[in-house]
Amino acid sequence: MRRSLLAILFLPALLLAQSTAIRPHAELKTGTAVEKLDIVGEASAFKVAPGTRIFVWAKVMGAADTTVTCVFSKGDKTSKQALKVPRSPYRTHAYRTFRTGDEGEWTVKLIGEQEAELGSATFKVEFQ
Repeated sequence: MRRSLLAILFLPALLLAQSTAIRPHAELKTGTAVEKLDIVGEASAFKVAPGTRIFVWAKVMGAADTTVTCVFSKGDKTSKQALKVPRSPYRTHAYRTFRTGDEGEWTVKLIGEQEAELGSATFKVEFQ
C-alpha cells in the first residue's frame, strides 16, 4: 500500500521533469553590431550603405559541445558560417557583409545537429 501511494505521489513530478527537458533551440536577433555579448541596433529592416555588416546574435540553449551553422539566405544566395557552442546556454554571433545586389528580404537560420533548425529570423535590407 505504501509503495503504491508513493508511486501515485511521485509520478506527476517525474512526468513533469521529463516534459520540461530542454530541447535544443536558439533565440536570434539581427542588428548592426554586437557589443558586450549583446546585439546593438536591433531591427528587422535596415537601410544601410553597400559594404555594411549586419549581425545575427544567438542565444543557444539545450546544446553543448557542438557546432551549429548560421545560414543567411535570400533566393539562391546563401552564406554559411560554423559557430562553436561549448556550453549551454551560450551566446554567439555571426555577420554578413551586404553589397550592391543584396537588397531584399533575408532569412537567417541556426542549424544544429542532424540539420535541425534551432531558430530563425527574417529581415529586410535596403541601400541608401
